[in-house]
Amino acid sequence: MNLEFTAEEQAFRDEVRAFIAESHPKELGDFGMREDMTREEMVAWHKILGTKGWSVPAWPVEYGGTGWTPTQRYIWSEENARANTFMPLPFGVSMVGPVIYTFGNAEQKAQHLPGIRSGEVWWCQGYSEPGAGSDLASLKTTAVRDGDHYVINGQKTWTTLAQHADWGFFLCRTDPTAKAQEGISFILVDMKTPGVEVKPIKLLDGGYEVNETWLTDVRVPVENLVGVENKGWTYAKFLLAHERSGIAGVARSKRGVEKLREIAANETLDGAPLIKDFDFAKKVSQLEIDLAALEITELRTLAGEQAGKGPGPESSILKIKGTEIQQRLTELTLEAVGTYSAPYYGSIANDTGSNEYAVGPAHAQHAAATYFNMRKTSIYGGSNEIQRNIITKMILGL
Repeated sequence: MNLEFTAEEQAFRDEVRAFIAESHPKELGDFGMREDMTREEMVAWHKILGTKGWSVPAWPVEYGGTGWTPTQRYIWSEENARANTFMPLPFGVSMVGPVIYTFGNAEQKAQHLPGIRSGEVWWCQGYSEPGAGSDLASLKTTAVRDGDHYVINGQKTWTTLAQHADWGFFLCRTDPTAKAQEGISFILVDMKTPGVEVKPIKLLDGGYEVNETWLTDVRVPVENLVGVENKGWTYAKFLLAHERSGIAGVARSKRGVEKLREIAANETLDGAPLIKDFDFAKKVSQLEIDLAALEITELRTLAGEQAGKGPGPESSILKIKGTEIQQRLTELTLEAVGTYSAPYYGSIANDTGSNEYAVGPAHAQHAAATYFNMRKTSIYGGSNEIQRNIITKMILGL
């Protein structure tokens, strides 16, 4: 694999960097997701990219994709990570969008793809249920055909940012007599439909990011069924493969390592910069080595997709290693800032959303909250234990 950028690719990087510097909303500043972000802030960059035609670079050109090469997409990710932009949420762009343009009918594509590209329509995911997370095939939510409608009843959990959603995509059991995976359908639901109720789940970091979603006699037109009834498991697996590839977050982790090194250069241990401590520096270096290996795997996966090969077991590898690296980054950050990382030193403790009681350097203020929040990454998108089983079956044939 040639890892040197061509002159054309360097020119593309310059173009992307200049566009981000000029167009990224200045009021958002340099930050990732904040607990107090409004819906408008979360979609601001998405809408700008939609106008530019750059919001869905991985989509086929006929549905609004950019036609970029894998290398260009890699550069795009790196430059956005460098600027710490708030990227388009994955639920529409990376998850339901590919399902709709691959398996949906012409009417569904015309109705839903434009809103996903532009950022005007917000989507959420209805997969997991209490008792049906890693074992998703045991889901209990039902969709019963009643004339021209499905009547949906059940409960979903961990529906991320559903409090803002216009639409949701839900896995529902449409044939209770079939084997677990064979009686499930993929149904699109307008979140304003009577009977849909979203209840917040407050997380360990103090934030309100996920929800439980109750569906009580929710009537959904049969036109909202994607593909064929009872074949939803096929579409669900397709979606999860795309989601897992995106979870790796290589570019963001590379930026995270740079920030970690900056923090360790300013924190001291026995009077010397922490980064000079052999044991700590060894941990950081090992993290960088693992991240470099993951980056090569991501590039191989992008190249395979460009050649028409869908995400395979590589998506599970990316998911496992990517989330483990993200968690190790937050752990090392906690170690670097020491006692200032204690939750009661930051604004999370008083739940006011202000920094009135914050103590210590700015880089320590949300270290604990970020650490707690990132515990979820090895679970969502299919737990890492399940991903190891997938790799065993697909690569080793066991």
